Amino acid sequence: MAEKKSDRTRAAILAAARERFGADGYERATIRAIAADAAIDPAMVMRYYGSKEKLFAAAADFDIRLPDIGDVPLESLGEVLARHFLERWEADDSLRVLLRTAVTNEVAVERMRGIFAAQLAPTLRVQAVDQPDVRAGLVASQVLGFALCRYILGFPPIATMPDDEVVAWLGPTLARYLTSPAPRRLRHA
Repeated sequence: MAEKKSDRTRAAILAAARERFGADGYERATIRAIAADAAIDPAMVMRYYGSKEKLFAAAADFDIRLPDIGDVPLESLGEVLARHFLERWEADDSLRVLLRTAVTNEVAVERMRGIFAAQLAPTLRVQAVDQPDVRAGLVASQVLGFALCRYILGFPPIATMPDDEVVAWLGPTLARYLTSPAPRRLRHA
């Protein structure tokens, strides 16, 4: 079945929005600039998305696509997640756009929180780890911090580190967050 013109227009708007939000951030990106990038009238952007906030929400819609980890041995979970997140960051710029924008915009912050809360913590419950929300938050802090340094700030040598080396460094840290007992002083609280 042929793609409808409206689907192509919607896709062009989203692609332009991701680029513009990524380059300019949420505050500086304008509907006019996004429309110009998509080579359409600004009224069409509003027709399809209604507002800049709704357009951003659509442009920042991101599925982490976590793998089924039910059969992954707990001791391998950190490496599996490190490799998965690295591949997701590389495959789709949506999360980079969201991260860049979240640094300065509360709407993006809420979107990022929602993505990780809705997708990561439930996945960890499959492994029956204790305190899945806390552990998901720790994993997110590590993954997002790494992504910020690699993809947004371009810190050397993180920005150019080979993927296998990233996994070798990041995997054990994620594994510790997922498998280590709670810190001693917190266990008795």
